[in-house]
Amino acid sequence: MGDVEEETAFGRRAASIRAAQERGLLGSKDRQLGGRFSDALINEAKRVSGITENTDLLTYALIKVALEDDFGDRLLARKGRIPKGTLFAG
Repeated sequence: MGDVEEETAFGRRAASIRAAQERGLLGSKDRQLGGRFSDALINEAKRVSGITENTDLLTYALIKVALEDDFGDRLLARKGRIPKGTLFAG
């Protein structure tokens, strides 16, 4: 991964972690979670994210799921609610 990509990945991780902290999702560690995964999946996830530790990788994956953006679902739910002929700036 290049310097710019690493910086971008680090920024995304940091923003996700801050958002999880603000929502109170990273309190005490009172539950254990484990699983078996393919080496290819773990290696690619580590490469893409820049994360090296398994626990950090699993934490980040759970944060991403917990904070998943629902914009697409909300947009589709509005279908037919915007009057025809409405102009959008763009």
